[in-house]
Amino acid sequence: MKASLYTNTPKFSILIHMVFLLISCNNGQRGTEKKVFRYNIETGLNTLDPAFARDEYIIWNVSQLYNGLVQLDNNLKVVPDVAKRWEISDSGKTYTFYLRNDVYFIDNKCFDKNKRKVIAQDFVYSLSRIVNPNTASTGAWIFNDKIDVEAFISKKYEPFKAINDTTLEIQLTKPFPPFLSMLSMPYCYVVPHEAIEMYGKEFRKNPVGTGAFKLKLWEEGIKLVLERNPNYFESTASNPIPKLDAIEVSFIENKQTAFMEFVQGKFDFFDGLEGSFKDEILSKEGKLNPSYQKKFSLQVSPYLNTEYFGFLMEDANGKTPWQDVRVRKAINHAINREKMMLFLRNNIGEAANLGFVPPSLGGLSHSIFRPPASLYQPELSKQLLAEAGYPKGKGLPVLAINTTKNYLDIATFMQKQLKEVGIECSIDVSPGPSLRSQISKGNAPFFRSSWIADYPDAENYLSLFYSKNKAPNGPNYTRFDNTTYDSLYEAAMLETDLEKRAYMNYKMDSIVVANVPVLTLYYAQSLRLVQPWVKGLKNNAMNRLKLKDVDIER
Repeated sequence: MKASLYTNTPKFSILIHMVFLLISCNNGQRGTEKKVFRYNIETGLNTLDPAFARDEYIIWNVSQLYNGLVQLDNNLKVVPDVAKRWEISDSGKTYTFYLRNDVYFIDNKCFDKNKRKVIAQDFVYSLSRIVNPNTASTGAWIFNDKIDVEAFISKKYEPFKAINDTTLEIQLTKPFPPFLSMLSMPYCYVVPHEAIEMYGKEFRKNPVGTGAFKLKLWEEGIKLVLERNPNYFESTASNPIPKLDAIEVSFIENKQTAFMEFVQGKFDFFDGLEGSFKDEILSKEGKLNPSYQKKFSLQVSPYLNTEYFGFLMEDANGKTPWQDVRVRKAINHAINREKMMLFLRNNIGEAANLGFVPPSLGGLSHSIFRPPASLYQPELSKQLLAEAGYPKGKGLPVLAINTTKNYLDIATFMQKQLKEVGIECSIDVSPGPSLRSQISKGNAPFFRSSWIADYPDAENYLSLFYSKNKAPNGPNYTRFDNTTYDSLYEAAMLETDLEKRAYMNYKMDSIVVANVPVLTLYYAQSLRLVQPWVKGLKNNAMNRLKLKDVDIER
């Protein structure tokens, strides 16, 4: 999902220059009879069913095919989609949505009639389908602790009700302020029961949605083609949506090969840069090198992704030095994040000096409560080690840095930095699934991880430190346990005043900063290269690919 940045390959740089010379005469022209947006994803798709939209590439594609009650604008504000307005009552437990009356599913043989209007009961079905254990949706967790799942499954409780065809009511068991943001997730897109009943498990490759596009062709692992939906409900005579005739997705596994296709004008945009060519394209400051500035544009946007190292705060074998907050702070202040970002990431991203919640996310007000300052203070690290009884690191065991090969460069950088203050480290490299298993089981005392927002609310990050969310039953992988933090977290869930809740969020993040269960490295940014003929391609901090407003002008 994220760009991996490694060392440069000179031969590849020469090859890029040769390709640019070959294509400079035609500027990548491919014909203008159809407006087709082409891009590549290096991993194959296994579904187009929104109930299983757990990774970025699935989300990108199902978002072209389906709609939900609400959506996010480019500023991550919740705005209407199929629901034209809503009301929140009962102290934040009851949500009433008033639906548009002009939204239709695409024509499909699963319907008795060609035109099938979306009604409130379709959302009852779609949301119930997520919770139903028979579906085995990867999004079932989103309603945990928000509705009584057991009572719902046993039909003793109805959290989703169709009051009439255009009015939907959702009844929560307790307030959850980020609920509207959560409903923007693709898991909550509306699907028709007729399609599920007809296609069964094959619905994954027979999508029937309401979106700006519909499926034309899918040769798995080879090509996916979506064509415009001529009856899309947001389209008007003065503003036809979508403007594209089609979307064509390729599945080239080698990122370097896909980049060459982009350079030749065969793709309209390219997401992320691999290290083998990033220094050829980008300056150390993260800008396009001058020789490429007229060939394509660079889009760098905030991305709700915090990269970090976590400390295991519980140890079955007894107290270790790493459970002493002074030692954790010493490690925290020994890392020069600014230097790391410059030399390892070409400044694509922001050094994480503020806390765990990314500053690009609203609802925390970092700039008001805590001004940015570098955490790099090696002399303070040495002082803290001495206070903890480990002068110049003497007496400390070797700290094992558990990571994956994609982040070996950062682990090596940290190893050298920590040695400068007297902390010796080893580096244990594991495959991603193996490391995740170790972290979940509590077998990794110091581990690399990241948190990419599921929905744009600070709660999604702060939930990682709530004691009732301890892994393996939740995302609290450090096993952090703090009663003051827990009380604030629970109070924030009941607070409807946004300013008061923002202050509570800040206080929770400050507790994390003070106790250092995690060593935050950087707040990621998304990086896209875009051809000059692409117009209207915008991004938000969720790194969504919104193509309904995109045009191609040659």
